[in-house]
Amino acid sequence: MNLTTELETQRDNSLKNAAPGFAALIERVLSELREHEKGVNAPKQGSIAPDFTLPDVRGASVRLSDALNNGPVVLAFYRGGWCPYCNLQLRAYERDLPRLRALNATLIAVSPQTPDASLTTVEKNALSFAVLSDASSHVARQYGLAFRLPDYLQETYKARNIMLPAYNGDDDWTLPIPATFVINREGRIVLSHVDVDYRTRLDPELVIEALRTQSA
Repeated sequence: MNLTTELETQRDNSLKNAAPGFAALIERVLSELREHEKGVNAPKQGSIAPDFTLPDVRGASVRLSDALNNGPVVLAFYRGGWCPYCNLQLRAYERDLPRLRALNATLIAVSPQTPDASLTTVEKNALSFAVLSDASSHVARQYGLAFRLPDYLQETYKARNIMLPAYNGDDDWTLPIPATFVINREGRIVLSHVDVDYRTRLDPELVIEALRTQSA
């Protein structure tokens, strides 16, 4: 089963099991994000990816430009390990990591979670690529992806015991719009996928296709 199919199955199951009114709340926030054009200023195909340095789950600093010295980079912004769609994406990318590495690509995942929370995500999903912590969503803001959950959705998350301050180490309730960028070794984005609908992610096959085009 590929990632796209897994996400569709997760979405169907979530809708079946959701509390009354939850689906309407999600559609409301997605509509508001689109109305306010969240994510439209994210880096596009052909632009240079902003450089950054962030800590991994062990506290070691990882710099994008250093990774690019070794080849292309696949950069994925995800919401957190509490999000089932994020976990599906991370596990799917882990499954295809040998194919990515065969194309000399480095995979980097970024979320606003603390290093400790990110370590839990790494261990839960048996991840072997770099998972970085973007405190206060500074890099997500740099990439035009950060947005603050509206108060009405914060209350819903609390009722579902999704306490973002505990995961992220602050009370900001800010998340990134899920996004994936394929960046060539010159730092230029060759594929950009940004979607305010967190249930949609870039399938690994499209990532690999973009990388093969660069290596051809």
